[in-house]
Amino acid sequence: MIGIVATLTVQDGKGAEFEPIFQELAAKVRANEPGNLLYQLTKSRTDANIYKVMELYQDQAALEAHGKTDYFRELGRKMGPCMAAAPSVEYLDAVA
Repeated sequence: MIGIVATLTVQDGKGAEFEPIFQELAAKVRANEPGNLLYQLTKSRTDANIYKVMELYQDQAALEAHGKTDYFRELGRKMGPCMAAAPSVEYLDAVA
């Protein structure tokens, strides 16, 4: 399994615009990607502009398929105007 923690920084005041776009993306991932085991948006308790996406994929093929979907690309473009910085992505290998 492959884990990902993606840190997303939104612009001040854009959280209310960003969250529904991400929720739409998450719903499509859960409905259409059987190799995705977890796709959860979380929000920092200390900084309202910091979000972390926790992702878990069955294998490398599932991870690669995720990034190639039309809805990932489309909704990523919709999120773009909300973002304050490029995402920071950490890749992790499952231990157990």
